[in-house]
Amino acid sequence: MTFHRVFPLASIPALLLALIVTMGATQGARAAGLLRDADLEHGLEQVGAPVLRAAGLNPARVKILVVNDSTLNAFVVGNDAIFIHYGLINRMDTAAMLQAVIAHEAAHIANGHITRRMTNMANSRTISGLGMALAAVAAASGNGRAAAGVALGSAGSAQRAFLGHTRAEEASADQSGVRYMTAAGVDAQGLRDVLDLFRGQELLAETRQDPYLRSHPLSRDRLRAVEAYAAAYGRKAGPDPAAAYWFARVKGKLSAYTRAPKWTLRRLGDSPYADVRLLREAVAEHRQSRTKQALGAIDRAIAVRPGDPFLHDMRGQILIETRNFGAAVAAYGRAAQLAPGDPLILSGYGRALLAAGQVGKALPVLERARSIDFRDGSMLRDLSVAYAKTGQTGLAALVTAERYALSGRLEDAGIHARRASGLLPRGSGPWQRAQDVVSASERAAKRR
Repeated sequence: MTFHRVFPLASIPALLLALIVTMGATQGARAAGLLRDADLEHGLEQVGAPVLRAAGLNPARVKILVVNDSTLNAFVVGNDAIFIHYGLINRMDTAAMLQAVIAHEAAHIANGHITRRMTNMANSRTISGLGMALAAVAAASGNGRAAAGVALGSAGSAQRAFLGHTRAEEASADQSGVRYMTAAGVDAQGLRDVLDLFRGQELLAETRQDPYLRSHPLSRDRLRAVEAYAAAYGRKAGPDPAAAYWFARVKGKLSAYTRAPKWTLRRLGDSPYADVRLLREAVAEHRQSRTKQALGAIDRAIAVRPGDPFLHDMRGQILIETRNFGAAVAAYGRAAQLAPGDPLILSGYGRALLAAGQVGKALPVLERARSIDFRDGSMLRDLSVAYAKTGQTGLAALVTAERYALSGRLEDAGIHARRASGLLPRGSGPWQRAQDVVSASERAAKRR
């Protein structure tokens, strides 16, 4: 699992709106980032796909991404991604609760709430005057051209004005969300269970409330309405074994990374799935630098599910982070063979090949990862190194410029983009990408 303190974009022209995201809280402009992991994002897709399809949304285009924040919140700032704080997932008990959050946020997309807010924002001199922009955060569409995400703000009140939903919007999203859950065969009680997590918080001072409550107004009327929606639309759904498994795996891996290793090891028995228990054990042991034990646990998990690419990916991560590069290449290679279209797995494979000195093999793997999903900052770093080592200095400068731009360092991005422009064939596709970064850098400079 990798932590990215950036919200990259797969479309460089979108940088014209890019700033830094501040989420939540009580401490002012506290930057947050994403927890990127192939296993985690696949599990979220498996859990969320039924309700996204019921909402008329394409699960391949609407990514569910995890924010590196322990508070309880979920939100959308564009039509192509749903963000959920890891703290909220760790507090959930069932797959239906996670599906309820996804269904609710999907309803904000399907009902046009975000589109209207983006339109209003574009016309808002007030938000512009505060020096704040909220750009749509989009998922990779599979061809690398879909927008990806940034929302930044220095003014918490303006941010809350954008992310905060009206009670009418909440009622609409609740009703639609319950309808989507019912259509997907998910128990609508899941939404009521999520709202119960926030019971009593409306009595707290705003600075002590979880950010979800500040952006999703909660009231007794809303709770009663949800119960009525569930009674009207909902029917008691039977358990979904696939959703239950992937929920356990998502929560199990997240908690293993975000809680103390000793806490995880004491609670391995919480999961009814042998491979999830072993995966959690591997993460906890790896975080304590007990490599032999970590490899033993992940190897036993692979024995349970030998065709699971994400377990091989985890084995590769353990090996590369302990500098066993040759074995890491083999592990990531097997993962890439099993999941040839997963950009995060390809990114890890390319990194291992690069670390093992196999630059010629690493370059096409990293280029393939970039073509699928442009969000991975560590992949862009590795790709720039691969270009430099193969003498393609113009492309190395370009990718470095894009990496800086996607992390909000537009001044540095402009320096490297101008260098790339002088090295790349004028009018070519890469040259045009460099011009996009130069333009974004110049516009950002004018705002200062």
